[in-house]
Amino acid sequence: MNKEEDMKDVELNEMDQEKQPMTGETPTGTEKNGCVKVKVPEDTEVKFTGLSKEELMKVAGTTGWVRTRWALLVLFWLGWVGMLAGAIVIIVQAPRCKPIPEMNWWNEGLLYQISDVSAFSDNGLKGVEEKLDYLSQIKVKGLVLGPIHTVQAGQSSTLELTSINPEFGSESQLISLLDRAHRKGISIVLDLTPDYEGVSAWFNSAATVAERLKEACVYWLSKGVDGIFLSHLNDIANTEAWPSIQSIFNRTDGTKKTALMGSVTGLSVDDISVLLNRSGVDLLLTGLPDPAESGVKQAQEIQMLYSGHLQMSLGWSLSGRTLGSLASRTPAVPVKLFHTLLFTLPGTPVFNAGDEVGLKAEEKLEAMWDLESKAEDANTTAKTVQEERTAVRDFFKALSDLKGKERSLLHGEYDNLYSSPTSLAFLRLWDQSERFLVALNWGNDSVTMMLTNSDLPAEARVRATTDAENLAVDSKVSVEKLELGPKQAVLLSYPFPG
Repeated sequence: MNKEEDMKDVELNEMDQEKQPMTGETPTGTEKNGCVKVKVPEDTEVKFTGLSKEELMKVAGTTGWVRTRWALLVLFWLGWVGMLAGAIVIIVQAPRCKPIPEMNWWNEGLLYQISDVSAFSDNGLKGVEEKLDYLSQIKVKGLVLGPIHTVQAGQSSTLELTSINPEFGSESQLISLLDRAHRKGISIVLDLTPDYEGVSAWFNSAATVAERLKEACVYWLSKGVDGIFLSHLNDIANTEAWPSIQSIFNRTDGTKKTALMGSVTGLSVDDISVLLNRSGVDLLLTGLPDPAESGVKQAQEIQMLYSGHLQMSLGWSLSGRTLGSLASRTPAVPVKLFHTLLFTLPGTPVFNAGDEVGLKAEEKLEAMWDLESKAEDANTTAKTVQEERTAVRDFFKALSDLKGKERSLLHGEYDNLYSSPTSLAFLRLWDQSERFLVALNWGNDSVTMMLTNSDLPAEARVRATTDAENLAVDSKVSVEKLELGPKQAVLLSYPFPG
């Protein structure tokens, strides 16, 4: 038998086996019906299909599962109640945040005075509009403009409070300035001091122009002006017409509040407090503190004004149309020292155009616009002056930024720490916010300040300084014994100690 025949026999045998009856009986020779071919795989995978619905219901009703479900339900609710109780305990025990006082736009940053529009820009009001980007960069919140109305010095008959002197521009240019300034978040205040070029700001009698002033306030506010400023406020506030003027600014319709501002000079602290309470102005510039006075007296005056709960109505200005520039004040101190003082007092800092770069009264304001130019033919002296003014402006911008975002500097409490004839130190703090310590020495000798307060840490971080050589920014210095060089100032900060 050959190989092919052997293979055929094997196939026939396999076929015969597949045809075996399902009963397992041995065939008798004939093929029976009901025979099937069954192939059983070597590895049969058995899949678990789980319990049926009926089986689950049957098991779920047993005593063990009922008890388990109840136990899990009780544990869930106990955990939930425990977390709720814990949250309540944390809320009750946590220190409550102090409510923030009512803030208006003139409390949120610095005000910038442009007393002489022509000196600020050759293009008058249009030129001021062109410089709004610059004002926005130094964080100006309000612009005090003018006076820009028409009047001849000493002649009340020539007074036109609702018309603009052509030398400064036109009403349409003012409206354009208002529109763009508002889009940049800058408010515009008009100085309506009547006889601003004369000997007497109110023509020796404020009552004679009171009605015209009232009409002018209504007129300009209807044009979109955000406030009115009046010099020598005590002269007009004592007239019978004042209550009707003040009532113009009392808006209750939910729109942006308009401001009534003013300034006084030569008044005592007691007289200033009385005037603030009686006049009801939104902001009063007092000319205090005076660096020519002792630091002890300045500390007392600031504390008295602050204690009178008049912080939101206090404006601090040491320069302007009648006072000159900061850099020209006496005693002569670095203008950065004045910046540090005005930005950190409790109230609103007010600066005159040019103060941010340290210009003196005799210097032209156009020097501010030359700081960005890098003229190759400039001599060494000119370059040095340019670098110094740029550094002063950067210092100003840094303080302005801190004033606008730090609650302790915006509306924090004032606490006097140290005072001497030529130096002053105070603390600004608000609730759980960063604390700020201010120290100034306008004397000719160094001073060591012994500072004691339960809130003070051992060390604090330098945030701004006029003495970068000995007190570098971001360095840590001892607070208990603070050493300050002559004509220097420093602003320190430390976190809430709680």
